[in-house]
Amino acid sequence: MTSNYLICYDIRDEIRLMRVYKKMKRTGLHIQYSVFHCRLSRNELLELKGSLNEIIEKSEDDIRIYPLPSDTKVVVMGQGDRIPEGVTVLL
Repeated sequence: MTSNYLICYDIRDEIRLMRVYKKMKRTGLHIQYSVFHCRLSRNELLELKGSLNEIIEKSEDDIRIYPLPSDTKVVVMGQGDRIPEGVTVLL
């Protein structure tokens, strides 16, 4: 079973930032500058957390993983045009 997650990050070092970005780009949908939407199984989530943990410097960087409800309703305003599959948009 898969679940939806919103993953946001703030990485201080440019090299670590690019490594996190590349990992996230292979894993999820790039929503905003440092924000990704991911649809992951429990094992995929654990693997992602382990990979990110190896990249970041815990005393300087911040990664947040927010589980989303399965019936997520998204409101898009302005430039937003990329909507994750299975997500309903309310205007």
